[in-house]
Amino acid sequence: MRLKQGTVYMTDSHLRSVTKGVTWRITATMDTILLAYIVTGTFSTAVKIGLVEVMTKIALYYFHERMWNVIPFGRIHGVGPTHARSLVKGISWRFFGTMDTIVISYIVTGTWVSAFAIGGFELITKVIIYYIHERVWGKIKWGRIIAAKVPVRPEGHNGSTRDERVRDKEAILP
Repeated sequence: MRLKQGTVYMTDSHLRSVTKGVTWRITATMDTILLAYIVTGTFSTAVKIGLVEVMTKIALYYFHERMWNVIPFGRIHGVGPTHARSLVKGISWRFFGTMDTIVISYIVTGTWVSAFAIGGFELITKVIIYYIHERVWGKIKWGRIIAAKVPVRPEGHNGSTRDERVRDKEAILP
């Protein structure tokens, strides 16, 4: 990657993306089970929907995180994501997540009405919960990687720079 002078680029490690996926899935599964129970009135059906989602959505979330990892929109080094980034990212995830919920709910319940009701409720609850999840993770520096112009001053050579990826806690800011 070629960096512009004074520019700091941020990316996340694969382990950070996986960890975010797991924490989100725990939170979101509890919400899905509650919503499915409200719609179907059957706890066992709600748990089935929630457990199937655990398997499908961790993979979907990981790929969503990696996709957003290459999008610089709304990333501010040392601060984390902007509110706009968190909101847009939440909406994009919700599209994929809702489609998955509707399909799984239909397979488990056998009725499109229940499937779309569960998916519809999620459009409201999950965007709000996801936004909060992103804001919390935006404050956590663990697993964040900074790519910055780092001055190199070998003996007898002044003023050169090199591109270097450094962990956030080690980042050299302009």
